[in-house]
Amino acid sequence: MTEETVFAGPVLRRLRKREGLTQAAMAARMSISPSYLNLIERNQRPLSARVVMALVDRFAFDPRSLQADQDIGGVDGLVRRLSDERFADLGIDREEAEEFLSATPHVASAFVRLFDRMDTAALTANDPLAESRREIERWRNHFADLDHAAEALADEMRLSRGDIAVALTERLRERHQLSVRVLPAEVLPNSISRLDLHARQLQLSEMLTPPSRNFQMALQIAQLEQRDAIRSLAQGPQFEDEAARALFKRHLEGYFAAALIMPYGRFLRACEATGYDLPVLERRFNVSFEQLAHRLTTLQRVGQRGLPFFMVRIDRAGQFSKSFVGASSARFAEAEISCPLWDAHRAFERGGELIVQFVAIDGSEGQDGSGGWLTMMRSVEGAGALGLARFVVAIGIEGVLASDLAQARGISLRAGEAELIGPGCARCYRVNCAQRSLPPRGRRLMFEPMRRGATPFEFVAR
Repeated sequence: MTEETVFAGPVLRRLRKREGLTQAAMAARMSISPSYLNLIERNQRPLSARVVMALVDRFAFDPRSLQADQDIGGVDGLVRRLSDERFADLGIDREEAEEFLSATPHVASAFVRLFDRMDTAALTANDPLAESRREIERWRNHFADLDHAAEALADEMRLSRGDIAVALTERLRERHQLSVRVLPAEVLPNSISRLDLHARQLQLSEMLTPPSRNFQMALQIAQLEQRDAIRSLAQGPQFEDEAARALFKRHLEGYFAAALIMPYGRFLRACEATGYDLPVLERRFNVSFEQLAHRLTTLQRVGQRGLPFFMVRIDRAGQFSKSFVGASSARFAEAEISCPLWDAHRAFERGGELIVQFVAIDGSEGQDGSGGWLTMMRSVEGAGALGLARFVVAIGIEGVLASDLAQARGISLRAGEAELIGPGCARCYRVNCAQRSLPPRGRRLMFEPMRRGATPFEFVAR
């Protein structure tokens, strides 16, 4: 807990209803009086450190849920959106915004999501990738049953931290009568793997790196041995487009494959023992940087949580081809395009070098309230196959949680020293940014006939 007073009545009320408890029953389990609990739920008393510890100890409660307002940039983020010209006639002031956010934080978050996505709703309504991503984020990219199953299988196969290719190959041969064969690129044109049931072969392209070959074998094991579990998860959501279901199913298969190669308990212990040292973890588990980044967004097991990382993959145009927010509050990772001021773009020219940058998200109201993000970026080969394509994979974590990370050594994590970047020009309200390529949405542009500004679009700041 910080020293800041925290009012979280709606959070506590939702938790109580989820558990099916009366106020008296919940108060008894927390060793407080029902009247005190009633006052907390009505936001007439703040949460004390003792109450928070009781919630963590007696319920599956994540204290990070108390910071849900950071997802929208806090009160400042809400005020900026409510000051849009479409609401000008309502005269909503900052005090009303504070009351709205304090009394109903999830309703405020719902309003912000609708507001932010309103202009792109027509574009994403029938977007299967967007549908699939929303379902993954609904699960916070953590699928406990698949993790437990992968961990049990890793123990059964006695996968060590060394070269696991032999164990994976033997599993496919002994359990499924499949041999693994590496073929020349010209034999597998435009493919990285193929299952040939006639020849009983899993055929892999010679262009795959060793970590990617391991992943393809683990992926085949997931498809063969976890078919029912994955199908059950994939059939749950109500997708508008069946292509979204196929994408979600493919994500679940990849999730199991990564969990098999990096079993939850052993992987989390290694993370904590090394200070989440990325190069060490890559070598210890013989995985690629992209595979490692994926796995770091999934560490949300109740009672055994890791740090809440986000992960994105961008192309040279700044488009996000992958985005996993996980349990972090990095909503800027849900944008469609990245800010050119972010050093992720420099990573393309740095040949696989790990670049570290401490950033904060800027807008018309200033930073997003998170205190900044420690981000780590590296260029990678597309699909793990040399020469096919190049992307940059970036992972990040809130600065307040990053002080003990290996990659944070020598980096100032003071909020005031963060490099300011934006959530893409159309959603960024930073004034006087010379890098701006598009005007911000919902702002009136300014034109002065006697003066030309240094930026292409000048607008009225709020």
